[in-house]
Amino acid sequence: MISTFAMVFLAELGDKTQLSTMMLAAQKRSMWSVFAGASLALCVTSLIGVLVGDSLYRLVPPAVIRGVAGAGFILVGLLVLLGKL
Repeated sequence: MISTFAMVFLAELGDKTQLSTMMLAAQKRSMWSVFAGASLALCVTSLIGVLVGDSLYRLVPPAVIRGVAGAGFILVGLLVLLGKL
C-alpha cells in the first residue's frame, strides 16, 4: 500500500489534473467542495484502473502486460518530446 501511495502521489504531482484542481480552487469556489470532487474523481478513476488491471491480469500473461505497458510509456514519452501530445 505504501509503494502504491508513493507511486501515485509522485505521478500526480504537477499533472494536468492537479493544475485543473488548483484553477478551480482559485476561482473562489469552496475549497472543500473542490477537494471532495477532486478526491472522488481520483478514487473513481483509480477504481476503474484497479478493476481493468485485475481483469487483464486474469486474462493476459504478466510478461505481455509489462511489455505493452512499457511500449506505451515509451510511445507517450516520444510523443511528448516531439510535441505531438
